[in-house]
Amino acid sequence: MVKSVTSKGNQSTRDLILHELKASAQCNIEALAEAADISPVTVRHHLNALQAEGLIKVESVRRKVGRPYYVYSLSEKGNELFPQKYFSLTNRLLEELKDRLPPETVNEIFISLVERMMEEREGEFEGLPFEERLNYVINLLGKEGFLARWEKMGDGRYQIIEYSCPYISMGQQHTEVCTLDKQLMITVLGTAVEQHSCMLHGDDCCQFTLPLRPADIQVNS
Repeated sequence: MVKSVTSKGNQSTRDLILHELKASAQCNIEALAEAADISPVTVRHHLNALQAEGLIKVESVRRKVGRPYYVYSLSEKGNELFPQKYFSLTNRLLEELKDRLPPETVNEIFISLVERMMEEREGEFEGLPFEERLNYVINLLGKEGFLARWEKMGDGRYQIIEYSCPYISMGQQHTEVCTLDKQLMITVLGTAVEQHSCMLHGDDCCQFTLPLRPADIQVNS
């Protein structure tokens, strides 16, 4: 039985390779070695094992000059390792809610879901420094099935980038589910979050910017 991919932050080398392939779509051996912080020889051993499991594909790329090189990507089976937490029952329940309730009430329900989720984690993040809260958000998103990372931009602001969304198929029918991850960020980080791209709109990733610089951040415990 093939194991699912673990959340970022507590990963095996195998998971690091799979995450990098998910985030980058295609990678050569050198890029995977750098991402996993191991030698190219060790990467080849892992790739051979993943290919034997049917989790990755390999493609030969020809150059104008010199020998061809190989790039690796996730197979359909490999993509299925990343959690897909939606079911037909959820779709029916959402349709029923939207038929019976006004849009404002449906949105309030989704916000309330996040608030309840965070109540269960009370005391885990409130006293953390801001960048540790960002790490907490990324880990929590990973547990919910997202593949995400944060980075500090050149102007000192922060951004969160999601490369994989477990609700993307559901979101195509019910855009309200897109409020879940953004509301989670707002709740943990205690600041406004601006979204600039969305996979539902055909973008490669969902990108969120925090309109704050380090000097502006005041985290209340």
